[in-house]
Amino acid sequence: MESWAGHEVPRLPGTGEPLALYDSARQGVHPSDPADAASMYVCGITPYDATHLGHAATMITFDLVQRMWRDAGRPVRYVQNVTDIDDPLLERAARDGEDWVVLAMRETALFREDMEALRIIPPAHYVGAVESIPDIADKVEVLVKDGAAYRLDDGTGDVYFDISATGRFGYESNLTREQMLEIFPDRGGDPDRAGKRDPLDPLLWRGAREGEPSWPGGDLGPGRPGWHIECAVIALNLLGDRIDVQGGGNDLLFPHHEASAAHAERLTGQAPFAEHYVHAGMIGLDGEKMSKSRGNLVFVSRLRADKVDPMAIRLALISGHYRSDRTWTDELLTAAQERLARWRQAAAAPAGPSGAELLAGVRARLADDLDTPGALAVADRWAEATLAGAADDPEAPALFANTVDALLGIRL
Repeated sequence: MESWAGHEVPRLPGTGEPLALYDSARQGVHPSDPADAASMYVCGITPYDATHLGHAATMITFDLVQRMWRDAGRPVRYVQNVTDIDDPLLERAARDGEDWVVLAMRETALFREDMEALRIIPPAHYVGAVESIPDIADKVEVLVKDGAAYRLDDGTGDVYFDISATGRFGYESNLTREQMLEIFPDRGGDPDRAGKRDPLDPLLWRGAREGEPSWPGGDLGPGRPGWHIECAVIALNLLGDRIDVQGGGNDLLFPHHEASAAHAERLTGQAPFAEHYVHAGMIGLDGEKMSKSRGNLVFVSRLRADKVDPMAIRLALISGHYRSDRTWTDELLTAAQERLARWRQAAAAPAGPSGAELLAGVRARLADDLDTPGALAVADRWAEATLAGAADDPEAPALFANTVDALLGIRL
């Protein structure tokens, strides 16, 4: 599957600071300073209504991670998936009387356009679930033969993962069993499915059903993969047995990331699967959670069609800390537009205060768990001083523009 077009990222003087990130499993901020190439897997969209602001905020978060690693001199191996076959996609296609393949292709294309507009550095590998099905089926067969997975005896051909297979299930999300059981049905789980060994066991392979797409599965029989095993297999195939960051929205912490890590750890015999499990907060609208069921999603493409500068959208989304659930409002967008205008005016000035101090300040704030509000405050102070006439460094405006471009992804 094709990714989107990249863009040139300015090279900054000196070397960036090592990045520290919050790890959900350890529930604290820890260094992420890989010795060699940094590896990151980010869960992408299920393409039936892309790209709302929640998607955008998540992708911007991990774009910042990649920018910080690169600034610190680390090559980055970044993989993102597209869940281009899953129940929500089929349900939306059926509701709208549309071919699910056409729906997935259209929404994926729109997502690419939005990512390019938001200046998201593209992943090295952008991989669809459908193209990965042969590899996924092979890995499910391995788990069945290993005793970590089992077929239901109801004739459906469905295969489930036994959560006791790693002895670690739950370490990533830090949820109690009661909390898991409460969340599981709202996030794609089926705790009441008859024949399962444990209500929390996740689906690995869904046997073929009449009227549903299916693919050959070898000894498994025809069917299609579950959601969690998709990400585990794609990551293992392209990044190896252990990765530096597994990322996504905080709604993926359980069961998706918990289960995909368990699948990977059983397949490789190594744990943990990721050094950092990193999760971005949700975006609400005018004080309410933004959700498909409420019909209050705000789409990047709609804002772009209304002539909103994508850089203002990006600035608005990073004005709050990535881990916090936060609200999108007209006032937030207006403030971002005003900030963007001030920054552009300051970047056009003939001189400004020390560019070196500005760069060091932005680097320091972002190195501390992507403190974007702190980084924006550093940039604001520099811009305000420049516009007030405090100008002794003629090279500072160009360095300011390059700094916010390279590290924050804001092109002035």
